[in-house]
Amino acid sequence: MPSPLARELVRGAYDTHVHVAPDIMERRIDDVTLARRLRDVGMAGVVLKSHYAPTAERAEVVRGVVREVDTVGAITLNASVGGLNPVAVEIAGRQGARVVWLPTVDSANQRSCQAQAPEGAIPPMWAQVQQELADQGILAPAIAVVDSRGKVVPELLNVLSLVAKHDMALATGHLSGDEIIAAVDAAVDAGVRRIVVTHPEFTSQRIPVESQRRLAARGALMERCFTTPHTGKVSWETFFSHIRDVGPEHSVLSSDLGQPFNPPVEDGLALLADGLLANGFTSDEVRVMAVTNSIRLVR
Repeated sequence: MPSPLARELVRGAYDTHVHVAPDIMERRIDDVTLARRLRDVGMAGVVLKSHYAPTAERAEVVRGVVREVDTVGAITLNASVGGLNPVAVEIAGRQGARVVWLPTVDSANQRSCQAQAPEGAIPPMWAQVQQELADQGILAPAIAVVDSRGKVVPELLNVLSLVAKHDMALATGHLSGDEIIAAVDAAVDAGVRRIVVTHPEFTSQRIPVESQRRLAARGALMERCFTTPHTGKVSWETFFSHIRDVGPEHSVLSSDLGQPFNPPVEDGLALLADGLLANGFTSDEVRVMAVTNSIRLVR
């Protein structure tokens, strides 16, 4: 269980990355119940992420039931919504979605990734779904965000203009380091104000500190997900080292929780806070990463 101090330090935060029911795979908790639990522990809000379906309509329903918690809708640009589909982004924006993830499970980088997870790491639940689609012969082609010269494709530029128009936050999904740099540069040029680099320590990202610093200099926040080290995809030592080397002010904490075998979603940020405190980070630094930067990203 998280400590009382950790609970207090994440009070008022948003968890900007959770996977909860309803979904196409088993989840630990549903979104309404989660919102009630977040209210009880004093958190301000949550972003509902799905790899396969937009969540803005769900979020609006949850906000009507649990008004004290700002439940935020999002869209992830995988094949199930047409990939880099400007119509899907426009509709999501009109529905009130506040976060757009670039391709994750269908990104060219994730599909071609040969990186090996450390021994004992828990595989992501979506891997089984992707395999089932492949077995049925309906797995869509991988989605490229850059061309053979490393330049962003026109479809991405169209998406970025709509993200800027609706003042949504852009998350980089499961792109490679080089793709992320190209996408972030293009997003800044397009007027996108809020950008987050999705779990840079994840197996298919593994973004070097130098690149993280470059991205931070462009205004992007580095997302530090609890599950990435908790499930063994990176060591806790490396995880904490990256935060320190890039600067806590450039990081935002999230849980990426909701899987039935992982801790309760409402504990994720506080568990991260306890780990940070135990590894030399100050209460003020934790507060900036958990609260200040999560509000900056989605409110």
